[in-house]
Amino acid sequence: MSEILKIGNSNLEFVLEYSTRLLLAGRVVSFPTDTYYALGADPLNLAAINEVFRLKRRASGRPLPLLVASIDQAADLTDDPPRLFFRLAEKFWPGPLTIVVPASRQLPLKVTANTGKVGLRWPKNPLAVALIAAAGRPLTGTSANITENPPCNTADEVNQQLGQNLPLIIDGGTAKGGLASTVVELIEDGGRIVRHGPVTESDLKEFFG
Repeated sequence: MSEILKIGNSNLEFVLEYSTRLLLAGRVVSFPTDTYYALGADPLNLAAINEVFRLKRRASGRPLPLLVASIDQAADLTDDPPRLFFRLAEKFWPGPLTIVVPASRQLPLKVTANTGKVGLRWPKNPLAVALIAAAGRPLTGTSANITENPPCNTADEVNQQLGQNLPLIIDGGTAKGGLASTVVELIEDGGRIVRHGPVTESDLKEFFG
């Protein structure tokens, strides 16, 4: 089964350093976000991306969302982001809004499922943000579960579903769960809601008209 490290004030630095070593070596690490536990991997490492798809048994036609720790970091992952991207990010980040934009060419095509687009989010969870910062790069943020199975709120639930193949789970307590993030896609004349969630249609009305 997976190694599970429970996070605390006394071992935070060690856990971040240990996790970062694994991530930069192309391994996959599970950690809590402000919704559910996620599978984190280096999105610039194709082998790591392939491992996420294998672990989740995820169809190759489904792109992987990415988590960032700043608006600037997100902008670097996009190809000429529109002004609306920055307006939405400044209003709703960190928080439960995933913004789909044209992807930078630095990202492997498999991350985008050959769509040329990538979903980006800056989460509120401080542990997730600290891990992204420690790794010095964005991380994949797909939920830590086998496709078609329920998402996981605890490290033990992740271990039950994925523990046979996952090297490390960071136990940051029970994730809040609830609705997954709202997903919006930016298009030439504005944007559209792809998945409804905590950021509501009413919240977005002033941006989308």
